[in-house]
Amino acid sequence: MWIFGYGSLMWYTDFPYEAVQGGTPGRTVTLIPSEKGSCWGLAYKVPEDKVKETIEYLDHREKAGYSIADVDFYPDSGEAPFKVSVYISPQNDNEFHAGPTEIEDVAVQIMECHGPSGPNLEYALRVAHVLHEKAPHFVDEHVFELEKLLLKKARGSGTGIQILEKLGYVLEEDNTITEVHTLEVKEVKEK
Repeated sequence: MWIFGYGSLMWYTDFPYEAVQGGTPGRTVTLIPSEKGSCWGLAYKVPEDKVKETIEYLDHREKAGYSIADVDFYPDSGEAPFKVSVYISPQNDNEFHAGPTEIEDVAVQIMECHGPSGPNLEYALRVAHVLHEKAPHFVDEHVFELEKLLLKKARGSGTGIQILEKLGYVLEEDNTITEVHTLEVKEVKEK
């Protein structure tokens, strides 16, 4: 079984897997399914004897209204597409789905919020970092526009400067931010 990882599953992979490949699924999976959209992420091959416990774990981890679907995955390597399971957010009957929101409002909420795993600013910038580092060939316009807006807000308010430094952004003397795209990715791997 292959699991598609996006968001924190790109850097915090705390379940066993045998192999990993970068590439794109056949539709957008950041929040909602889209037949014409795409995003980039990682496909993790889960050992057969670990599938049940991995699904149980991910069902809990992705519990905020997500459902699981099977989609085609197109590896960056050019190999033949294959099926992956992905967690998507249904638009209807999901109390956690905010619906269409202006990017400025999204940025304000990210700057203000902190979840059980840490500041939302760190999460959002880590998504951008992983995409810059592992998929420089793939331009996720929404993520990169949000990244620029968040960096501008952080620079202007001084909020989150420690997070920026932790992620490798450098605050220059003239108050500009240099983007340095290096990131340690935590991986747990069993063979």
